[in-house]
Amino acid sequence: MCTYSRGPATAWVIAVDDHVASLVELARQAAESVTVVAVGWPGPVADGVDRVVSVRAPEDVPLEVLAPVVTKAMTVGESDVVIAGNQPAARSLAGAIAASIDAPLLHDAQSLSLAEADVECYAGASVASVAFNRPIVVVADGGNAVAARGPAEEPEEGESREGMSYGATVIDFEAADEPPVDLRSAKRVVSVGRGLKEKEDLALAQELARALKAELACSRPLAEGRNWLPRDRYVGVSGQKVASQLYMAIGISGQLQHMIGVRGAGTIVAINSDPASPIFQECDYGIVGDLQQVVPALTAAVK
Repeated sequence: MCTYSRGPATAWVIAVDDHVASLVELARQAAESVTVVAVGWPGPVADGVDRVVSVRAPEDVPLEVLAPVVTKAMTVGESDVVIAGNQPAARSLAGAIAASIDAPLLHDAQSLSLAEADVECYAGASVASVAFNRPIVVVADGGNAVAARGPAEEPEEGESREGMSYGATVIDFEAADEPPVDLRSAKRVVSVGRGLKEKEDLALAQELARALKAELACSRPLAEGRNWLPRDRYVGVSGQKVASQLYMAIGISGQLQHMIGVRGAGTIVAINSDPASPIFQECDYGIVGDLQQVVPALTAAVK
């Protein structure tokens, strides 16, 4: 069990990989010091991190089963906050920590202070402010990877995991056809929707994405209906959310379910043949035209 202690507020960042830039930024909003608990990796840190605790994990052990070790490595004070990344293993650890310290668990935190958090509601359709006067556990997107450099001092080793982790091991791996894509950290995204009539039209978007050095994404129907792209490239309410500098939507109508996933983008460019498409009310730049003509012309201009 984690134990309470009085003292200055500390933010504990539970990190299962190096995509912690946004977590550290949130932590700095809410606490005087930041401790990263690096689970399953050495723990290169970003500026603003005061302390690193490393919890090692053998290759045959899923990170989720180390929850007792992680909670043992933490001493949560009465004014502290625990922040975990929005990945499956990190979410599982966040739930275990919340249960251990009897703390509320908040998802999709957008901002934090010493006594208040702004969290997304209804899949991002609105934001609620939550006040608290006790330790809380929040889950938020980790954002970009931090520079792979070591801290000023060697990371502290967490408690020995022997006899403390849950009894589970990995007995087999099934490799995916492609590695998963983290659209949250992409600087540019080219996204396609049902305006593409044939699967072969994907080649036009792929060529533009290559020219822009962008990730290729899609709306839900192309991932779950037509199965033209993997589900991890779907942007929307139940898919990924992007915070890219540029988001280019090709043949996407712009319904609320999709645009919720795009709200973090900087500049939105829309290409659609229907001038009444809702996306033209949401974008910064809109092009009404046939994608078969517009996309190759844009690609040539970028090159």
